[in-house]
Amino acid sequence: MENTRVDFLYLDEEEMIEAGVKDMHQCVGVMEEVFSLLGQGDYIMGGKNHNSHGILISFPDEPQFPNMPKNGPDRRFMAMTAYLGGRFRVAGEKWYGSNKENLSKGLPRSILMVMLNDADTGAPLALMSGNLISAFRTGAIPGVGAKYLAKKDSRVLSLIAAGVISRTCFLSLIDSRPGIETVKIYDIYRESSEKLAAFIKENYPSVKEICVCGSIEEAVKDADIINVAASGKIYPKIEERWLKPGAFLSLPAGIELEEEFLTSGRCRRVVDNWKMYEAWSEELTKPYWNIMGLIGTKYLDLIEDGKLSVSQIDNLGEIIAGKKEGRKDDREIILLGMGGMPVYDVAWGFQMLENARKKGLGTTLHLWDRPDMA
Repeated sequence: MENTRVDFLYLDEEEMIEAGVKDMHQCVGVMEEVFSLLGQGDYIMGGKNHNSHGILISFPDEPQFPNMPKNGPDRRFMAMTAYLGGRFRVAGEKWYGSNKENLSKGLPRSILMVMLNDADTGAPLALMSGNLISAFRTGAIPGVGAKYLAKKDSRVLSLIAAGVISRTCFLSLIDSRPGIETVKIYDIYRESSEKLAAFIKENYPSVKEICVCGSIEEAVKDADIINVAASGKIYPKIEERWLKPGAFLSLPAGIELEEEFLTSGRCRRVVDNWKMYEAWSEELTKPYWNIMGLIGTKYLDLIEDGKLSVSQIDNLGEIIAGKKEGRKDDREIILLGMGGMPVYDVAWGFQMLENARKKGLGTTLHLWDRPDMA
């Protein structure tokens, strides 16, 4: 008789922490595996071209029904689905709701869950708290990029914005480039910069100098690595003349750079997955950058305007898979654009499931012994 019983593991946030969700070194390694699989093509995401970021639910400015939510800052629901091959061979989804008003209630802006499923039967394998999965996988990507694209002797790191994602980006960047000795921080709220500076000073004695800067220009000048992780409708603007030769720009959030610089031969354009931006071009309306603010959406606008070609954009996965060259010399200015993909959540969630099983963590939930309508 066939075994039809289905159980799955539930992991709350405390158990996720015990499983190692905040282990940035391991997360960078797992994300590197993901990019290698992306470069080989061993993955599938949603959408017509199998590379969609996700499906968005947004609300109207003036709802016609009394109980329907009203549009507001960061108010949305999002489903992000993926299959990832390699040693993972698992399907999964990150599902979240977001509302900026949560902050006044002592809650995070977004509340996230991750579900993993057997790639053959579709049976659930695990349901887990997703906030830390998302924060650490987002932060890990700059570290992966720095490993292949930043100068090996990078000493000065600039952090534009000082929120949670900047902190996790810092963790991955110093993991990949442990020679960093100076960190320069700029945030429109000086208190946030000082808080991040205190965290670095307390936990990273190898950083000899921490500067809280009064402007983006001050923070960016002389930096080997620049990470921009600001939220909000006004995107930080960086001018080419502020950039040091050989600088690596890690761009996981909105950014404004001079169009002439972006279309010139004076920078190299790398993205996490160009096909995801092509999916956005079918889902959004031009000008794309006005909607998303990401450097990849700016490239979409420039391509449609005939000022840039797809051949001038490299994928990080192809570099990691050995199909394209990494950093070519110490004067090359490299821009790494990131948009976030569900394959990251699936991979880091899968690793947490493996870690949790080894440590005996989590609560087993029972679905059925035998399905009623099989």
